[in-house]
Amino acid sequence: MQRITSLQNPHVNSAVKLRDRRHREKQGRMVIDGARELQRAVAAGVRLVEVFVCEPLCRSDEARQVLSALPATGAAVFSVSEAVFEKLAFGERAEGVLGVAAMPEATLGRLNLPANPLVAVLEGVEKPGNLGAVLRSADAAGVSALVAADARTDLYNPNAIRASLGTIFSLPVAAATTPQTLRWLRHRGLAIFAARVDGSIPYSQADFRGPAAIVLGSEAHGLSSAWSGAGVSAVRLPMRGVADSLNVSATAAVLFYEALRQRSLGR
Repeated sequence: MQRITSLQNPHVNSAVKLRDRRHREKQGRMVIDGARELQRAVAAGVRLVEVFVCEPLCRSDEARQVLSALPATGAAVFSVSEAVFEKLAFGERAEGVLGVAAMPEATLGRLNLPANPLVAVLEGVEKPGNLGAVLRSADAAGVSALVAADARTDLYNPNAIRASLGTIFSLPVAAATTPQTLRWLRHRGLAIFAARVDGSIPYSQADFRGPAAIVLGSEAHGLSSAWSGAGVSAVRLPMRGVADSLNVSATAAVLFYEALRQRSLGR
């Protein structure tokens, strides 16, 4: 491994720039910070370009497993000092491995749905942490795919990757406009359920057993009017306290698991 100790090394500076969406889009690359996240990226076939390793910080089993898998990835591997890794890493969870990878193409046309799909749609999401949390719940509940419609953050924001614990690489994802997403859902014959605080159908009475899409909006603005037209059922969660809504990731988890419950009973 090539050793890097300079904070101004061009490989380091190029990786740090990937925190900015413009540079991710310009380079076609993303940063994957964390051992578990890198493990799941490698398992999903994501192409690693560079990996930065700070061996004194590689204390976890996951980090050691990543190190053993690196030779097979073909990525350039750099050994870095703790000071350099601190410049590269996000937050306080420094696990000693950080990768730069080519961003997978995330278009609707690349989504392959199963026979009875359950699709999550997240419109206008602004916070990458919320996007990552919804992805994590979608993965856990067996959702078939997630579409970010008119998102205000990109799918491969480093904080979204981390909040998803790398499940973004195991769950089929796409980004599109709201009109494109609506056309895509209708073309595939999916029943569309939009989560709204004023929804007319209690979520437990909605029928999620067939091909369906669960649509959630941002906390700041909710869903756009596009999701209130013909063929869209508005569902609500009961709110017994003073708050009128849950965090979008909490709402998503409730709805995804209700769909899983119904589908499990149906089988």
